[in-house]
Amino acid sequence: MTRNKKKIIRTVTVPQSIGFFKEVMCRMEKMGYESVVVTSPGKQLDDFRKEYPHFRTIELPMERHIAIFKDLWSLIRMIGVMIKERPYMAHSMTPKAGLLTMLAAWFTGVPVRVHMFTGLVWPTATGGKQKILMLMDKLICACATHIIPEGQGVLSDLRDHGVCKKPMKVLGYGNVRGVDMEKFNPERFADVKKEDDKFTFLFVGRIVGDKGVNELVEAFTKLHDKHRHTRLVLVGNYEANLDPVKQETMDRIKANPDIDACGPRYGEDLLVEYMKSDCHVLPSYREGFPNTPMEAGAMGLPNIVTDINGSREIVINGENGLIVPSKDADALYDAMERMLTDEPMRKSMAGNARKMIADRFEKNFVQTSQIAFYEEIMRG
Repeated sequence: MTRNKKKIIRTVTVPQSIGFFKEVMCRMEKMGYESVVVTSPGKQLDDFRKEYPHFRTIELPMERHIAIFKDLWSLIRMIGVMIKERPYMAHSMTPKAGLLTMLAAWFTGVPVRVHMFTGLVWPTATGGKQKILMLMDKLICACATHIIPEGQGVLSDLRDHGVCKKPMKVLGYGNVRGVDMEKFNPERFADVKKEDDKFTFLFVGRIVGDKGVNELVEAFTKLHDKHRHTRLVLVGNYEANLDPVKQETMDRIKANPDIDACGPRYGEDLLVEYMKSDCHVLPSYREGFPNTPMEAGAMGLPNIVTDINGSREIVINGENGLIVPSKDADALYDAMERMLTDEPMRKSMAGNARKMIADRFEKNFVQTSQIAFYEEIMRG
């Protein structure tokens, strides 16, 4: 079977994830490479087609969760895509797309098979579910020729738990997309003023249990009882059917006028929320390489994060933020109170924040690291 040495199949489970690599695709197109995107149907895919009509896209429904019969049908269709397109490289990102793509690419003899692990679900799972999730990742690693962990923490978990025994490489300092330092620039919003003098903690993400929202609201409630000039802003959607927060947490949010669950914010509206805040908090249980601490740092905010993969690679404890144990509301309370009351410490961390993000996670540097890796393995 003749392969097109310039064709790359890029796959993600849902079209929302295309944003992580579309700029790299544009840069590689100018270098003579052809990229074909395979993902599930949806509005975001339609929007991508309108914005980038020159890129070929293939709709292939994929379930995010285990659904054996649907997964088998998706695998058959993915095999058909590989046979028809004859790519030289298949590159997957996100768990289900990774499993289907690597199996199909291995079965059809695609020479270069790359999977990027952007986060691991099984470290926080238990029992039989954990074993199944680990087996899925082992299959991905067995079928892939190259494994890219998004960060050193993900690499360590894959290696230390025996999931992947192949050589692995973190590109640059990690991360998939990098930060647009021109967009995330506080100088652009110099005229944005806070509505009052309340110290504002900001959370950006899904309002669910494994993002640490239960512990965050508990810690803030305790802090607010002692320091009334504080506010907590929760930017994101509730998820009632997938890991919802506790009823006690919901009651606390509704009862406290200084907890503002304002819903999702995008684009410039999100940047304004960063500018109106004093500290960003991400008390998550697990991450691959979270974007919000990088965005907050680029906007000059210190971070409070938990000691998990990705977060501890963005935040250096005591330099641009504080690191606390996950699932520990008391430790989170202590860190929030320190950030509130120790102004010299907070100002020092805020002063370091933007430069540390620019030095390690600036968008062009992250993308160039990926493209250099592509060119290296495509020459094989």
